[in-house]
Amino acid sequence: MEERQNTLNLQRKLYFLNEQLQIMARDLPMKYQQRIPNELLCALAESLLDNTVFSIVNNLMDIQHVTEKHLFQQRLQLTYKQSLEIQEMMMTHEDEAVQFANKLTLKMKHKKELKELDTRIISQLDQRVNDQQRFLEMAGVPGFEVTDNPMKIQVQIRLLDFILRLSEMKMPE
Repeated sequence: MEERQNTLNLQRKLYFLNEQLQIMARDLPMKYQQRIPNELLCALAESLLDNTVFSIVNNLMDIQHVTEKHLFQQRLQLTYKQSLEIQEMMMTHEDEAVQFANKLTLKMKHKKELKELDTRIISQLDQRVNDQQRFLEMAGVPGFEVTDNPMKIQVQIRLLDFILRLSEMKMPE
């Protein structure tokens, strides 16, 4: 009797997840709807039944936020160091022409440093996306594979959004 009840509960949950995914997919622009077939939504609904995928996605999101904060702090530290460098230079040179020339030189150097840091940050964020794709693919989450194809990444972003929205919904008992 209890096993039958568990089966019915799982079936109700599967229908609910499937229905919600269908509704969410219908709200997407057509270019994404075309890349998310019904079979993918059904497979995704099945993968969400035991809540493991919800936990994985939430953990990946937490790691992403920590990474973003850390990278933002690195950028802030660099810009702060650069502003101190300009201030120090202005205090050590009283000649306005020297200050102007040095400030111009420093600004060019700072712009280059900032661009290099931004490039490293983007590279680290791209690597994080790659790691997340690999992890979700290894966990067997439908629709996820390691790719740098922008359209496939956009579809994966939509699927992650679906998962996050579903994780906040009250599931049928």
